[in-house]
Amino acid sequence: MNADQNTSGSDSRPQSLAALRASGWVSRPVKEELRSNAMAKIQAGETLFPGIQGYDDTVLPQLEHAVLAGHDVVFLGERGQAKTRMIRGLTGLLDEWMPIISGSEINDDPFNPISRYAIDLVAEHGDDTAIDWVHRSGRFGEKLATPDTSIADLIGEVDPIKVAEGRYLSDELTLHYGLVPRTNRGVFAINELPDLAERIQVGLLNVLEERDIQIRGYKVRLPLDLLLVASANPEDYTNRGRMITPLKDRFGAQIRTHYPLEISTEIDIARQESVLREDEGLTVAVPEFMEELIATFTHLARASGQVNQRSGVSVRLTVANLETLVAAATRRALKLGETEVVPRVSDLDALIASTAGKIEVESLEEGRDAEVIDHLLRSAILAVFKQRISGEETRQILDAFEEDEITMSAGDDLPVGDYLKLLADVPALSASVVGLVGDNDSDGMRASAIELLLEGLHLSKRLNKDSVGSRAAYRARS
Repeated sequence: MNADQNTSGSDSRPQSLAALRASGWVSRPVKEELRSNAMAKIQAGETLFPGIQGYDDTVLPQLEHAVLAGHDVVFLGERGQAKTRMIRGLTGLLDEWMPIISGSEINDDPFNPISRYAIDLVAEHGDDTAIDWVHRSGRFGEKLATPDTSIADLIGEVDPIKVAEGRYLSDELTLHYGLVPRTNRGVFAINELPDLAERIQVGLLNVLEERDIQIRGYKVRLPLDLLLVASANPEDYTNRGRMITPLKDRFGAQIRTHYPLEISTEIDIARQESVLREDEGLTVAVPEFMEELIATFTHLARASGQVNQRSGVSVRLTVANLETLVAAATRRALKLGETEVVPRVSDLDALIASTAGKIEVESLEEGRDAEVIDHLLRSAILAVFKQRISGEETRQILDAFEEDEITMSAGDDLPVGDYLKLLADVPALSASVVGLVGDNDSDGMRASAIELLLEGLHLSKRLNKDSVGSRAAYRARS
């Protein structure tokens, strides 16, 4: 929480228990708070979870149902399916500010304190008890479940410093609260829940269901107010670990996430999430057909039998590849002294590095990763080429190659001017280039379109290609 969120407008908010009561503020459970604010947003036609794409007709309705029903939720899905983003987005449905007993470690409700500290403070000061305000961003707790996670991490432990100060072990004030109590009256998330040891899950269940905890033999009644949200990979959910039945029964909703179903959605997410740096003196423009190529590559990887589908092919692959492609184009432009950064097909070799760590290749032979990635890239180029270029256009281009015995060169070491000369020498290219670049008819865009045309014709077995290093020469097959 930043300083502005912690102090902004604090003078206008009640600062004592008496002032809070006089203001008409009403205490309500966190699930009721979420439900009420969600209903208001739905009635106003607002988006409950901004920035989440591709789930409008599948996942988000289920999540909204869970919120309106007041259910705890477990998300099942592979990596890179926006599970964490949706979980964190739940805080946007909380009230912006929430009052607590001043100094409380577990966000004690001023009208219904539950910790010994807060109960004693209210008993001593009554209506003069000081009130602090917590921003919604401070009402979210998160823990990545690992095998070494302990009860102390989640629930709490006796604080030896407090004991050394003279308190008895039986004194509740000796407790150092863990993450779960500290998220009281908020949203608590456990990522990769099956990795949590079963004995720890039992302790968590005791807090959420029985409303008491036992630390070092000392029993504490702690009726926490929480929305519990968890995430798990479906493969891990059944194989690597398991959720104990009583805890699984605690979740009112189990929601299955998925990867983008359409290429256009994948592209929209990549545009939203990628960071495309545009330095002074350089302009960056990514052709739509290159974005489509990157997204198609990811979708082909998700359908490939040579890629381990159990581990998933994350949307982060599309984002990383788009950023890497622009980086490769930037390097090329700097070396050639150009100011326009436009990715081309010849820049795609750079994606081997950004892809290798994000997919797991199924192969009996070592070192086939680059070969599999190259095959998927060529398949993506061919798919985009076939979708965007008509047969009539290709016939005119092929006729020009055969009649004039043309050889065209392409590569990441060729400046834009060389491609414009090709366009002038072979007018048959013009119609296809215009169709590819649309209104963004810059020199760099035309050069990129020419490379896609040449490589697409080669992959569809209508042009021969001779490669030497980074340079390629295309010529008629006859």
